[in-house]
Amino acid sequence: MYGLPISTERKRQLPKKAIYAKFEWKPAQREHFDADIARIDIVAVVSSGTVPGLGEGAVVKEFYVLAVQLKRREYDIQNIAQLTKLIPQNMVFALQYDNRTQFAIFYTKLFTSAWQPTEEAVLSLSGLNLDTVWENIVKGVVQIEVAEGHTLTEQIAVDDQRAKLLAQIATLERKMANEKQPRRKRECFEQIKNLKIIYERIH
Repeated sequence: MYGLPISTERKRQLPKKAIYAKFEWKPAQREHFDADIARIDIVAVVSSGTVPGLGEGAVVKEFYVLAVQLKRREYDIQNIAQLTKLIPQNMVFALQYDNRTQFAIFYTKLFTSAWQPTEEAVLSLSGLNLDTVWENIVKGVVQIEVAEGHTLTEQIAVDDQRAKLLAQIATLERKMANEKQPRRKRECFEQIKNLKIIYERIH
């Protein structure tokens, strides 16, 4: 499954009732979760014990792969975010709907991949130890390139900062286009110019 060795495969359902009990959800919270999610199963455990030749990491000792059957494609991402708190373990979520799969992973925040046909959805175990394998899986889901001299965490922070600046620039450009007063147009222009300078300095 997902290109992982057969030795990693598991089949253990996580009953939704147990999830509700763990989080002590009220009926409205249960209904909101149930509207999105049909079933959750642990389908793989990747560790030095399940993958011959794969070393333990200094940080990552193992990680789980959970298959999440969705009731609708336009789900609430917060329901998946809640699942990251379910087990004190690194986890990859394979969200499944209508023969398509989207991977979700928590690394400083929750990331999701693009949807793809389930038969093409693959998690590659690239690396000699679990720290490296886990980081490469995160890179694959996030679709991020780590610049030389940066850690993955640092690169995510840089990319987030640059994305926020681009959003600010886009907002100011719309404001400037709609502004009638020359003075305020000029103010927007100066703000945009300064933000672009900051953007270029962030690496």
